Order: sequence, then structure tokens, then C-alpha cells
Amino acid sequence: MNEAMIRQAYEIARERYAELGIDTEKALETLQKVQISIHCWQADDVAGFESTGDLTGGIQVNGNYPGKARNIDELRADLVKALSFIGGSHRINLHEIYGEFGGKKVDRDEVSIEHFQGWIDWAKANGVKLDFNSTSFSHPKSGSLSLSNPDKSIRDFWIEHTKRCRAIANEMGRQLDDQCIMNLWVHDGQKEMTVNRMLYRSLLKQSLDEIFTTKYDHMKDCLESKVFGIGLEAMTVGSSDFYTAYCAQNNKIVTLDTGHFHPTESVGDKVSSVLLFCPEIMLHVSRPMRWDSDHVTIMDDATLELCMEITRCNALDRVHIGLDYFDGSINRIGAYVVGTRATQKSVLRGLLEPVAKLSELELTDRNFQKLALMEEAKAMPFGDVWNMFCLRNNIPAGADFIKEIEKYEAEVTSKRN
Repeated sequence: MNEAMIRQAYEIARERYAELGIDTEKALETLQKVQISIHCWQADDVAGFESTGDLTGGIQVNGNYPGKARNIDELRADLVKALSFIGGSHRINLHEIYGEFGGKKVDRDEVSIEHFQGWIDWAKANGVKLDFNSTSFSHPKSGSLSLSNPDKSIRDFWIEHTKRCRAIANEMGRQLDDQCIMNLWVHDGQKEMTVNRMLYRSLLKQSLDEIFTTKYDHMKDCLESKVFGIGLEAMTVGSSDFYTAYCAQNNKIVTLDTGHFHPTESVGDKVSSVLLFCPEIMLHVSRPMRWDSDHVTIMDDATLELCMEITRCNALDRVHIGLDYFDGSINRIGAYVVGTRATQKSVLRGLLEPVAKLSELELTDRNFQKLALMEEAKAMPFGDVWNMFCLRNNIPAGADFIKEIEKYEAEVTSKRN
């Protein structure tokens, strides 16, 4: 896009927003500081570098688009390329299976910081921070139950794994001088009608209590619920009720994955409730299509509502935004860029909403006026402010990034097959 045209359009937009009492410069300044935790697993369809086994534990990736990352160097190159089209300074979210194991068999209860030092060094060199996840799926001891397994030997294996992941996360945070957020999600559940719900949940609570015995200064813990998993449709041990209650009682971060609730639930509606009882929220943003299908995030109604609720709550300092989709049916670098930019656009839409005026109208029962203003705000020139954000970050505005990603595909990813 033409720079002069972007600047001219922005000045008009700035004046129009000023009429609503909105400072676009402040909005852009705030957006610049919003870090998105970009997931490493979009680049290789959640394969990781531990083994070549099939995905289990309710994880499934659809699509067979050519050019996925086959090794850690290719994955890092793809991340760097994707970041070149994304404004701001962001984070990379790693799963434990993405360690550098050097071709050796390292079981998950043996993993240590040495297997992620390369990632820390890479993060320093590329100006990003790191987040982390334990990995309970796709392992001979995964089965249908891990941390809630009545078999103590299996349960202890996953407890040790998670303890080691917390230690790794803490070292990541220490070396990068920024607290690493470690997400804990286990697939535990039952396929058929379940009798021992209390037993499984009691065992999960005991496991978590043991895992969290050690306190760390350079990492934060968050816990992620789910409604159900593939093959685990009848009962999920780590339900939303379980983890919300546990986090509230133990001062932990609740992870809200937008694909882990009923399709008619509003995840945005949960933000204000959770923040009243828990210190922070971690978001895993994807686009569920009828179920937890993890389509690429777009600026749809659900994502807009979620991001606008965060800004309405003035909670950008307490809500951490991460991405969690894996679409193997399209260009994977393109999926990164579309999803991350869509999330940033949704945040910007929230920052440009005339919240003060809308709040005043609501509190004085002028609901017609509130609804009318909300509708008019949708027609404001938000895109012109977004283009200025792109210009100031020296990244392509509009759709200009498409041809650059096509070039990368022609020169790099298409040659991987």
C-alpha cells in the first residue's frame, strides 16, 4: 500500500475517532505493547521432535498441505518469516516435545533445561520471549488418564514430567528476564458413561498439589480445561469447573481456550467473572467450527467479543493472549500471519471502542442510544488505524504480505517434499 495514502487516511481516521473521545495514538501505543504468545505447533502439525508416532490423547490435525517444517531449523525459520509480517514484540509458545534431543531417546520424565537451551539462545537472538507447555499426549503411557490415573506408577511418571517442565519454564524466564507462563493441559477423560468421577478428580487434585509444591520466581502456572476430547466424550477430568475452582483456591492462572467450550458459550463473558477470583487469565485463541476444530483465528464475532471484553475490563495487564490452532490444510506460515494479525486487529477494535460513553449510556438507562452508538462504531475507519500500525512497524499493510508468503513458499517450503 502507498505510504502517503496510509498517512492521509490515518489523519482523517484520527480526527473522526477524536470526535468520539478516542485517542488513536494511545490505542496504537497500547497495541504495540500487547504480546501475542505464538504457538510453535502450527508449523509442523503438532509433530514435535521427540518421535514420529501418531498423535493421541484427543489431538488431531487435518490437512496435508505440502511444506511443513520437518526439523527444528525449518520450524525456527518459519517462525522468523511469520514474525516478519507481524507488528510488535511477541512470544513463542513451546510444547515439551519440541526440545532438542539430538536424536537420543529422552523420556518425558527425564527432560531438562539442556534440551531447551537452544530455544533460549534463539529467543535472545530474535528478540522474543518464551512460554511453555507440558505434553501428556502421544506417549505410550498417555492412555486415557495421566495425572488422574489410578495406577500410581503412571501417575508418578506424569507428575515427574510436569515438575521438570516447571523447572524448565522457570529457567527460560530467568535467562530471558521475563516470567515464562507454563500451561498445564492433560487430556484425561473417559469415552463411556463414568462412575468414578470423584476418584479421578481427587487424584488429579492430589497430583497438582504435589506438582506445585516447589515455588518459582521466574515462571507462572496456568491450568487449561476442556469439554471433551476425541475418544473421551463422556467425561473430562479437568473440566472448567474443576480448574476454575482450583485456580481460585490456589492463586493460579486460568487458561480459557476458545475451542474448549460449548459452541454457544461466550468465552468473552467469562473474562469478568474469572478475573474477580483469579489473578490472571491465559487465552488460547482459535476458531472452533462446530467443535474444538482449531481453525485459524479470524476477526469473527467471538474473537471480537473476547478482545473487546478484555479492553472493557481494562485488563490487558492481567490477560495473556496466546494462539492455539493447527491447520494443516493451508500454507502454514500464512496461517500464522492471518491468525496473529486477526487477533491484534480484534484487540485494536477494543481499544478504539468508545467505552466511556457507552458505559455512561448504559448506567443511565439510555439503551437505545447505547445500541445506536455501538452500531455506528462498527462503521468507523478502524482499518486506517490498523494500516498505520503496520506502517510504523515496517510490515506490509493490507494484503501486501500475501505475495511475500507466496514467494517464501516457492523458494523454501515447496522444496521440502
